[in-house]
Amino acid sequence: MILDIVQLGNPVLREQCVAVAEINEEISRLAEDMLETMYYAHGVGLAAPQIGRALRMAVIDVSHDPECVTFLKINGEEVDMMENMPLVVINPELTLDGPRSIETEGCLSIRGVRAPVGRPSRVRVKFQQLDGQTVELESDGLLARAFQHEIDHLDGVLFIDRLSPAAKMAIRREMQKFEE
Repeated sequence: MILDIVQLGNPVLREQCVAVAEINEEISRLAEDMLETMYYAHGVGLAAPQIGRALRMAVIDVSHDPECVTFLKINGEEVDMMENMPLVVINPELTLDGPRSIETEGCLSIRGVRAPVGRPSRVRVKFQQLDGQTVELESDGLLARAFQHEIDHLDGVLFIDRLSPAAKMAIRREMQKFEE
């Protein structure tokens, strides 16, 4: 089922999300709906608060661009990205690594706004999957950026909060529609 994506101004986007206590049928259904919603909206990630649920859960799929990462390790072993998408990420713990890179980001909850955001280039993320298994994933590129963006949502942080003062000035006009 395609869910409504909440937009900037909805207080759930600023909430500190709570851990998923139990991975059950309801959470599995929510993950399926979140994936369907993300694909429908042409996104690469979607966090639970973006559909009005303050849970530490997100979905990510960067398979549209097979060259968007230089490596992907799961539990220390190199794996094929295409065989591991989409990802359902439950109760993630993020460790950042590598030099910062600046890339343009957008957000399904801030439609029509895109801006350059500096983020570390690599991540290590420990999270649960729908089957209850805990995995540790390491990657770079778009997947690392997507993890950071979606986990920020789980902490009530939006990509616009990470912009430089100059970038904030550059998007001031686009942001006015959210203030009205």
